[in-house]
Amino acid sequence: MSSKKQALFISSLVILWYSSNIGVLLLNKFLLSNYGFRFPIFLTMCHMSACAILSYFSIVFLKLVPIQAIKSRSQFLKIATLSVVFCGSVVGGNISLRYLAVSFNQAVGATTPFFTALFAFMVTLKREAWVTYAALVPVVAGVVIASGGEPGFHLFGFIMCISATAARAFKSVLQGILLSSEGEKLNSMNLLLYMSPIAVLVLLPATLIMEPNVLEVTVSLGKEHKYMWLLLLINSVLAYSANLSNFLVTKHTSALTLQVLGNAKGAVAVVISILLFRNPVTALGIGGYTITVLGVIAYGEAKRRFR
Repeated sequence: MSSKKQALFISSLVILWYSSNIGVLLLNKFLLSNYGFRFPIFLTMCHMSACAILSYFSIVFLKLVPIQAIKSRSQFLKIATLSVVFCGSVVGGNISLRYLAVSFNQAVGATTPFFTALFAFMVTLKREAWVTYAALVPVVAGVVIASGGEPGFHLFGFIMCISATAARAFKSVLQGILLSSEGEKLNSMNLLLYMSPIAVLVLLPATLIMEPNVLEVTVSLGKEHKYMWLLLLINSVLAYSANLSNFLVTKHTSALTLQVLGNAKGAVAVVISILLFRNPVTALGIGGYTITVLGVIAYGEAKRRFR
C-alpha cells in the first residue's frame, strides 16, 4: 500500500472511530434521558448482543483476523472475569447518562489514567516516575473544579460515572495481567468475541430483576415513537463499530496515538453535546474540564519520556 493510500486508510479509520464513539455516546444520552427509555442495563445488553453477533460475522465470515480458540478453563475464567468488570463499567456509564450531561460525563471519564495508574500500582506494584504521577494531579483537580461548576450535578450520577471510570481502568489493568501469557494472549477482536456472550448471560438476569418491565415499556415506546427500534438498532451497531474501530486504529497506529485521539474525541463530544442538548455550562466547569484534559496530555507525554 502506498503512503498516500495508507494515510487515507488511517484517516478513514480515525473518522469511523470518532463518529462511532461520539454517536453511541450521544444516542445513549438521547435514549436514556430524552426518549423515555430508562433501561441502562437492557441497553448495555443490546450493545453486547450486537458485539457478539457482529464479532462472529467479522471473524468467521469476513476473516478480518484469524479466529483464536480458548485453550484452557483457566483462560476462560480470566475472560469471564474481564467480561464482568467490563459489564460493570458500561452499565455504570449508561446509568450516569440518565443523570449527568454528556459534557460532565466526559470530564469525569477523562480521569481514567489516574485510576489506571492507581490500580497498576496496587495490583502489580509497578511504579512510574514521579513526574508521571505529578501529571495526574491536574487530572483529578480539574474534575473537582468541574464538579463545583456543574449546574446539573447529581451525586448518584457522579458516583456511577466515577465507578464506571474506575471499572474501565481496572479492566485494562486486568487485561494486561490475565492475558499476558504468550499461550493465552488474544487480540482485541477475539477477546470481544468471547467476552460479549458472557456479558449477555450476566446482563440478562440483571435486566429481568432490576428492570422487570423493560419489554412492556419498550414495546409501548416502539408503538408511540416509530423510530424507536431503528435508534436502538443503530445504537447497538455503533457500539460494535466503536470497539472494532478502536482495535483497528490501535493496530495501524499505536496505543499512544489512540490516547491522544481519545483526548480530542472527548472535547469534540463535549462541544456537540452542548449544542444538541443545550445543557447549561459555566466558565468554572469548562475551566475544570480543560485542566483535566491538559493533565491527561501531560500524563501521556510523561509516560512516553520516562519509561
